[in-house]
Amino acid sequence: MEMGLEDLGDLAINAIISKLDAKDTVAVSCVSKKLRVSASEESLWLNHCSQDLGLSSPIDPLGKPAPSFKETYQLWRESFGMYPWPLVKRVKRCWDRLKNWLSANFPEAGATLRKGATEVEIEALENILKVKLPLPTRLLYRFCDGQELTEEDVGGTALGSSLGIIGGYCFYDHLVNVCLLPLRQVILETKEITDQLGFSTTSKYVIVAASSTYIGKFFFLNCTTGQLYVGTRNLLSAGEMIPCVPNALISPMHDLNTGQQQDAMLLWLEEHVRRLQNGIIKLRKEGMIRSINLFPEEPPLCSTAVTNGVQVRASAVFIPEGCNLLDESHKYLFAYSIRMRLLPEGCIVNGTSFGSCQLNLRHWIIRANDHVVSDVNGEAVIGKYPLLYPGGEEFVYESCTFLSSSQGSIEGGFTFVPGR
Repeated sequence: MEMGLEDLGDLAINAIISKLDAKDTVAVSCVSKKLRVSASEESLWLNHCSQDLGLSSPIDPLGKPAPSFKETYQLWRESFGMYPWPLVKRVKRCWDRLKNWLSANFPEAGATLRKGATEVEIEALENILKVKLPLPTRLLYRFCDGQELTEEDVGGTALGSSLGIIGGYCFYDHLVNVCLLPLRQVILETKEITDQLGFSTTSKYVIVAASSTYIGKFFFLNCTTGQLYVGTRNLLSAGEMIPCVPNALISPMHDLNTGQQQDAMLLWLEEHVRRLQNGIIKLRKEGMIRSINLFPEEPPLCSTAVTNGVQVRASAVFIPEGCNLLDESHKYLFAYSIRMRLLPEGCIVNGTSFGSCQLNLRHWIIRANDHVVSDVNGEAVIGKYPLLYPGGEEFVYESCTFLSSSQGSIEGGFTFVPGR
């Protein structure tokens, strides 16, 4: 005797349907009234909303409560029906992770995020700038229209805002903090910069992120190829830019029939979120000001050494806006951050414990492609002789160096004088 699916008990049917994805669940509901009832169980659609959209309550795309999880899922599918669903889920997951991190660690920056842009607003930008945004970038803006920085956020000074969700760095008088631009500012910045660069009116570049400080750092999205570029110091004089993502990672951006699209903008933001979540980059506080600091603080991008109770951590970042690809000796600029502190057990030398130690000398060897380009011996660091105490705060300083190649290394050591 053969049995069909409907001959099974409700518990068995529900168990089977629970293994299906949302699309197949809808298909099963069209078979019969009995299966329609089983496929409409709230628990099933709660699971689909949770897995696909990260939702734990029935909320529609506008953030409003919906009557049920099934209707919630339907509203989301209808709202983003013009996009491949796998891409929608991926972009939402990226934004959810970033917003959750900001909420837990940097709520004042999270408060600057705008609500998602509408299709009408995106199409208006495309018409004004005569471009077609790649699908991943369109979706990124559908979920969040960049950052809204008020005059209070910027502070009305050349220092700009510290609330950029992309973050930045500071060494000497070089201060950068990058914000994600809202669509209206994308239009304004793109028009202004492309006019200065002399790009044609059919240029496919749009500026999607920029530093709010007096140091210009601009990110350009090529809407045709999907590549993201950052300007060098020769940006305004020669239109010089550096790609941010390997071209091999970028997939077709305008094909609605596949969910495999990924432009450089999405890949770049996903990597940034990964580093935030993993603690590779963290917040830095100076006085009352907090910001996302792009100097890595976890291995393998951060090196740590402990000698006689003194811990030294070192990491570096590439500074594209300071590069000059036309100058062989100053082609690439790197900044490095050194953090030193005395561990709680104090400074221990030959079995004797000391209650403090003070930096006296430093020695650095800087290489480009394994060739020594600088060998520095000297006193102090940036003119300072930090005095360290057990368990005290880290002493942090930043500096920079030019290299003739994109690959190099810095190694060296410090000499401390122990004290009682």
